Amino acid sequence: MQYRTLGRTGVQVSTLALGAMNFGSIGRTTPDEVTAIVDAALASGINLIDTADMYGRGESEELLGKAIAGRRDDLVLATKAGMPMSDQRDHQGSSRRWLVTALENSLRRLGVDHVDLYQIHRWDPATSDEETLSALTDLQRAGKIRYFGSSTFPAYRIVQAEWAARENRLGRYVTEQPSYSILQRGIEAHVLPVTEQYGLGVLAWSPLASGWLSGAIRAGREIATSRSTFMPQRFDLSLPINQARLEAVEQLAAVADEAGLTMIQLALGFVTAHPGVTSAIIGPRTLDHLHSQLAAADTVLSADVLDAIDGIVAPGVDLAAGEKFDTPPALLDPALRRR
Repeated sequence: MQYRTLGRTGVQVSTLALGAMNFGSIGRTTPDEVTAIVDAALASGINLIDTADMYGRGESEELLGKAIAGRRDDLVLATKAGMPMSDQRDHQGSSRRWLVTALENSLRRLGVDHVDLYQIHRWDPATSDEETLSALTDLQRAGKIRYFGSSTFPAYRIVQAEWAARENRLGRYVTEQPSYSILQRGIEAHVLPVTEQYGLGVLAWSPLASGWLSGAIRAGREIATSRSTFMPQRFDLSLPINQARLEAVEQLAAVADEAGLTMIQLALGFVTAHPGVTSAIIGPRTLDHLHSQLAAADTVLSADVLDAIDGIVAPGVDLAAGEKFDTPPALLDPALRRR
């Protein structure tokens, strides 16, 4: 396992991080399976685990908390808040009122007195940067969080938050968690230059592109992944965008074969090859999935392989731009751009 410094914090974290989204009902993962996955991940050298309050409406945090009991100090623990946690008003967003409540709930579910990294799951256009950063700074000073970061923020929002922190003498985000894979390279053009400029650590989610780069999806095969059951539009081959993905996957498979790599090694090795990326977040549902992904822990892609990937999916290009979750609200809601 390789390790890198998490932004400007001085904390050393593994280049593969364990994502806990599949823990529980989402991934049909039992408590015993969760504990086995965590055990194997820590034994392999992974020391960063990432979850969120909205994963299973708290179920992921509860299962993770039981799995790490007695060894809290052995890992860097990260969670997120901001996504809706119920149908009640104000049980979402990044206001001080909700973040304080959400963190207390997360600490209780995890069975810990602090988290190492607390992340805003999505940018909240209804809440000012000053409000959010002030709340996070106070939670940090209270010792309930060590650091805080953002997740899936557009580049301009990362910059705005940095300026708001400076102008109001508040703590700064130290990490950003964007979607990044061979098939989704848009952050190379916008987000990664900004995070490198400001010294933010980058924790890349979905490095296997929701399973497209796992090796299980190939031409002529029936698509059967856990994601296809609750995100069917991402795997509907009648859609041109998915045909483009499948064509890219076939070409990438040839590159992997020639290099003597699995598709997973190619995909994870690509993400961790970028100098602006700290860790790639893997989200296994089973021990077999975990071991296949751990095989990429020390993968280093040659310049020839990286050049071949560039020839298939160009730098800075998203094959499915609409799946990035960072589109400005005014592009999605006509009422926000028409007066």
